[in-house]
Amino acid sequence: MCGFQAGQIGGKDNKPLALVDNPPISEAKLAFLGAPPWQKQRHTMNIRTHSYSETTRDIRVSVTPQYLPDQSAPEDGRYVWAYTVRIENQGTETVQLRNRYWRITDAQGTSHEVRGEGVVGEQPVLNPGEIFEYTSGTPLATPSGMMMGSYEMETQAGDFFDATVPAFSLDSPHERIHLN
Repeated sequence: MCGFQAGQIGGKDNKPLALVDNPPISEAKLAFLGAPPWQKQRHTMNIRTHSYSETTRDIRVSVTPQYLPDQSAPEDGRYVWAYTVRIENQGTETVQLRNRYWRITDAQGTSHEVRGEGVVGEQPVLNPGEIFEYTSGTPLATPSGMMMGSYEMETQAGDFFDATVPAFSLDSPHERIHLN
């Protein structure tokens, strides 16, 4: 079971999210995850939480993950993260987010793909200069992992393109660091 309770992680207007019950997932972290954060850093349980950002066709997607110790049970192999996504239309044309794609990977190298309509039950329309932000979450069976993905966007002219969600690291204080 996913284990989230209604209201623990909320989307827009802090509405409870419908989370899919996924099997455990895993994959070795990719080397490029060491990229510097685009702006801010926060500290939670002595772990730096970075914001990751990427722009595709003037759509800037920024993600800030955060480990949730109160929803995790490391002794049972359960680690949970929230991630806040900010989608900003920096262009001159109106776009609508139609579909999402996520690739979620744990520290053992196992990947799980998620596809679906919209995000948090919405297919937001973003006029030039507008921002849409939401928070969701994911559990893993390992103390670290990564996520990456894309949003299928549609312009008013009916053109479709994929706005890249940058790869981001899911780190917890339970990850053992091995130095060579």
